[in-house]
Amino acid sequence: MSGTFVGMPAFPPFPRAAHDAVRDTTLRGNLSHATHTIRDKRAKAVAELADWQQLREAGKRIKDDTLRHLDRYLVQLEESVTAAGGTVHWAADADEANRIVADLIKATGETEVVKVKSMATQEIGLNEALAAEGIHAYETDLAELIVQLGDDRPSHILVPAIHRNRGEIRDIFLEKMGSWGRPAPDGLTDTPADLAEAARLHLREKFLRAKVGISGANFMVAETGTLVVFESEGNGRMCLTLPETLISVVGIEKVVPTWRDLEVFLQTLPRSSTAERMNPYTSMWTGTADGDGPRTFHLVLLDNGRTDALADDIGRQALRCIRCSACLNVCPVYERAGGHAYGSVYPGPIGAILTPQLRGTTSEIDASLPYASSLCGACYEVCPVAIDIPEVLVHLREKVAGQGGRGHRLEKAAMKAAGWAMDRPAVMAAGERAAARTRALHPKRPPGAQAWTDSRDLPELPEAPFRDWWKKNRT
Repeated sequence: MSGTFVGMPAFPPFPRAAHDAVRDTTLRGNLSHATHTIRDKRAKAVAELADWQQLREAGKRIKDDTLRHLDRYLVQLEESVTAAGGTVHWAADADEANRIVADLIKATGETEVVKVKSMATQEIGLNEALAAEGIHAYETDLAELIVQLGDDRPSHILVPAIHRNRGEIRDIFLEKMGSWGRPAPDGLTDTPADLAEAARLHLREKFLRAKVGISGANFMVAETGTLVVFESEGNGRMCLTLPETLISVVGIEKVVPTWRDLEVFLQTLPRSSTAERMNPYTSMWTGTADGDGPRTFHLVLLDNGRTDALADDIGRQALRCIRCSACLNVCPVYERAGGHAYGSVYPGPIGAILTPQLRGTTSEIDASLPYASSLCGACYEVCPVAIDIPEVLVHLREKVAGQGGRGHRLEKAAMKAAGWAMDRPAVMAAGERAAARTRALHPKRPPGAQAWTDSRDLPELPEAPFRDWWKKNRT
């Protein structure tokens, strides 16, 4: 697979992108307000459940067991979907998935599709691939609509337009809606009710006209072939029921064995993502049924690097992720840098461990992502499936360092020299005394230490080494 996902432009490494983002005061204000609000509400919702930690452990074990036997459950899923009247397609990478979806749409003769919010289709750049084939894909989630109309990129897993404030959204609607369909009403204000009504009127005509719908899925139940979508606006329900043809693109890790397993996530995902006891719309469908919903259903099972991640004993826990976004809302790095700095549709702590495993670490941006963290551990504490993100970050840093590169070679040489000196007390003592006596001459940013001094101050050396102070005061 290529170093970037289909449809994703080349991005600078995280430190350079974040350097610019943290200086955008509007962005930081939007992010700070939104993340603090969401995480405070989540904390209250989670505190209502006395057995939250038991549910968290149950989710972890279900996901780990499923990943260990993923081959068996995927085959069972295919058999169940097929028996229910659906058709299953297997896609090894983004190119294959996009080709399958484009061919299925062309077979219907349609040139427009409506979409449910889907991280998997963003990952493979489906909208761009369809546009190249003359097919227009309309996002129907409110935040995704804002991003699409604004020719922008999502910056949050749950709230893709979290980096936009109400005034910016109003301006986007007024400027762009007319060229995509029904224009925004004259005199549109930036009140949430007016913005939601403008989006509703704009999208309603697309729902009623579209013959093809595209979705992802939060979960797939292997024993019945049932797909599940959680959403809060009702747009997903419209996309899943009104079109004649439904195409779902889903990562292979989204399967769970049974309905009983699904019960755990029905409790943990809404509370951990939108801070709700139950999300407003939970849509479930199993194949096709006469007179009810789409007449044709296709499931595209997407690998796109997941099998490679599965082979890593430590890194595979990233595949437990249920896309709740709780880790983003508590991360001090994400709060200041925003999602665009990560150069991926998966931002924040989970993106820093998932993206380098799906795409590899050969590109500059992907090699930098494991370092986009303070390792404070807040992400692990809130994860509803107990992904030890700091552990995976350190593991991936080791992999990146093992690839070499100028900075890593210099660090390795410095560590080797330090180890040699520390094995020889006399040499170490002489070096300490020399460093203390010349401390006034030391530069604030020593050559070769830029990666450290760009974001940290070097500690000042004392007037005398500790061993000399000890001899003088404690002998």
